[in-house]
Amino acid sequence: MATPKKATGKLDFKKEFKHLYSPPAKEPVLVDVPDFSYIMIDGRGYPGTSKDFQAKIEVLYNLAYTIKFILKFNKERPFDFVVPPLSGFYCADDPTCFMDESRRDEWEWTLGIPVPDRVKEADLEKARAAVREKKNPVFLDKAYLKTHHEGSCVQIMHVGPYSKEAPTIRKLHAFFQDKGYTFNGWHHEIYLGDPRRTKPERLKTVIRQPVKKA
Repeated sequence: MATPKKATGKLDFKKEFKHLYSPPAKEPVLVDVPDFSYIMIDGRGYPGTSKDFQAKIEVLYNLAYTIKFILKFNKERPFDFVVPPLSGFYCADDPTCFMDESRRDEWEWTLGIPVPDRVKEADLEKARAAVREKKNPVFLDKAYLKTHHEGSCVQIMHVGPYSKEAPTIRKLHAFFQDKGYTFNGWHHEIYLGDPRRTKPERLKTVIRQPVKKA
């Protein structure tokens, strides 16, 4: 049996796209976000009370790490990457509901983890089969691969508990509206910290909103 080639280099999204993962915390900034491939899974309701939310996160990470090793040990084209932080995309008929705790049931969300563009449906299905054989978690068949477009966005770093994001979101909205922009896509959060290991006041979350000229 031939010895698999070692993967050369390692794609790290946080380093390759540093400006997208490290916005300032004081004031929002405008950025242009390229299209990224994601493994995604959908849901509805407030994440803090949704029974599905954590289970679906686990499905995404199981698939992402399995894909990582599928690519890393590919005999023909070995390739390695650092599994990026989890993203949450949130939508509602009225975007202001994200700042009203009484309207959390209106939230629709999609969780996603970026993967290299070379990841194809066949890689996802191979990973799904491997995860099914080992763990077979609930919602495994609900995950899918999609290229997500955001384009022009405004973003800011929120430092602190997820439950205290409202003032940061208000600042973000006021910033782009004052500059003549309006909403153009789903509210996007990138979770840079692990709430199981990090104190709530030290959590860092990129808050991003796609925009267009009003």
